Amino acid sequence: MDRIRVLSGIRPTGRFHLGNYLGAAKNWVALQEEHECFFFVADYHALTTEPDGHKVEDKVFDLTSDLLAVGIDPRRSVVYQQSKVPEVAELTLLLSMVTPLSWVMRTPAFKEKAKQHPDNVNLGLVSYPVLQGADIVIVKGMGVPVGKDQLAHLELIREVVRRFNRTYAPVFPEPRALLTEEPLIKGTDGKMRMSKSVGNIVGVTDEPEVLRKQILSMVTDVKRVYKTQPGHPRTCNVCAFYKFFFDDWQHYWDLCRKAQIGCHDKKKLLAERIIETFRPFREARAELTPEVVTRILDEGSEKARIVARQTMVEVRQAVGLPAYS
Repeated sequence: MDRIRVLSGIRPTGRFHLGNYLGAAKNWVALQEEHECFFFVADYHALTTEPDGHKVEDKVFDLTSDLLAVGIDPRRSVVYQQSKVPEVAELTLLLSMVTPLSWVMRTPAFKEKAKQHPDNVNLGLVSYPVLQGADIVIVKGMGVPVGKDQLAHLELIREVVRRFNRTYAPVFPEPRALLTEEPLIKGTDGKMRMSKSVGNIVGVTDEPEVLRKQILSMVTDVKRVYKTQPGHPRTCNVCAFYKFFFDDWQHYWDLCRKAQIGCHDKKKLLAERIIETFRPFREARAELTPEVVTRILDEGSEKARIVARQTMVEVRQAVGLPAYS
């Protein structure tokens, strides 16, 4: 496989949970082995729904610490903070000049965010997909790890890139999807996708007592009233997690079907397995201080900004704007 530049980011909404790890970060760690990776903490994106940047400062530290703890290596990847590369904002403005309003209004991301925040449908929220595009192409990212549900967003970005290149000059490569089998990770409620905004999460680097409390609160087999009744592992949310954390998960599914293990016992086993699996992550995170994390973000942001500024030199020349002084 050819080594390409890969770009992905995540909003600073708090500590890592299983959905973040299994759905994204685990794949990011693997991508470092084959590609040149740029990973960023998307604090500009956070402002679209939380306009007070002071409220996300601690979350930037939490998220970056978790990324580093689970295996994102700043010696192999560029790890940076989005707002420390202000050229992203300028490119977003320029890309918006060639992006029809109808394109962004039809995207699933805008519709979803508008539904979640009906009292704050701001212009930044509308142009969210354009900002996503600027994040990618300002470092000339070629590969973007996405699940199938995000393909529409990436295709919009590709359309914007094509339109910019036709209007001005062929500055940007068209990013392509690095399609990942992104599992649907339901939360502790067993209904909705795991999300901090819903409050149905299971942590990754949280302390053992916190993890036990989260996992023991999980909704399990709603069809099973008594422990002596056979279970239904295919529709049980707890059993679904066994596939990720137990090589012999089928054995436990069989025990469940035969009513040889109860729902509470399944949760206790799962809790201890998750606690032990993520023990190295907790230990790695405990060694990270605010000073270390800030230094890593500063150094990574400077590397990203060097690339971004060179891109903007080309963009300004193509558009017909004055060169940077």
